[in-house]
Amino acid sequence: MLGSLTLDVLPDGSSVLGGTAAYAGCMAHALGQRAGIVAAVAPDADLTALAGIPLAVQPAAVSTVYENRYTAEGRVQYLHHRTDDLKFETVPVAWRAPRIVHIGPLAHDVDPALLAHFPNALRGLTAQGWLRRWDAGGRVTRCAWPQAEAVLPAADVVVLSIEDVQGDWAAVEPWAKLTRILVVTEAERGATVFAAGARRQFGAPRVAVVDPTGAGDMFAAAFLIFYQRTRDPWSAARFAIELASVSVTRAGLLGVPAAGEIAAAEAAARAG
Repeated sequence: MLGSLTLDVLPDGSSVLGGTAAYAGCMAHALGQRAGIVAAVAPDADLTALAGIPLAVQPAAVSTVYENRYTAEGRVQYLHHRTDDLKFETVPVAWRAPRIVHIGPLAHDVDPALLAHFPNALRGLTAQGWLRRWDAGGRVTRCAWPQAEAVLPAADVVVLSIEDVQGDWAAVEPWAKLTRILVVTEAERGATVFAAGARRQFGAPRVAVVDPTGAGDMFAAAFLIFYQRTRDPWSAARFAIELASVSVTRAGLLGVPAAGEIAAAEAAARAG
């Protein structure tokens, strides 16, 4: 998992570890993968939540700091600090031939050219960090993605949220033609998968939402892992939706699934 580790500001002003690298890395670890996280983060960040997961840290002067405010109209996001761009040299030599590589930019902080360094891996992207811009006050809004035509063909699986494009399916549909598999997560509505020239929508179970932060990142990791095992994007979507739905019922990185929840999700995915 390549990306940045963040400090996510909570309503009471405290902060917790977050970011695509953290959520996806914890999901991969829970699913029994030999997961490793390569990330930029400041030396004073508390990484104890990632105990048991190998880390290759690129020290930075500051960590990326996000604040998510959930309203009746949706999420309002602020970027308070941005860390340094992640460098390929941070990836340990022993980690440069993985079965799966998952790249997760958060604020234009990962060069998509990193994909070229992993030609034999299943290459997954969580694209949200290339779809954001922010103003002088840190308020995050959607931006155009002019690099999409170059980036998408280099990936095997691309995951983004319909929230990332503010519900604009007209932007998403051309992207689906440029990559092998494009998955659009839709929160409580589940996800839509574009693969093999088809488009299928998968619903999600109803759950009591405690904390939706990181659910898309956990979804992406679960999808990539199940797809790598089965080469079936449809069952991978069902599996990932089940586990993402579990994740939102608990706060933060506590949303990683237990063994019984993983087994139930796999059974549901294979049953169709």
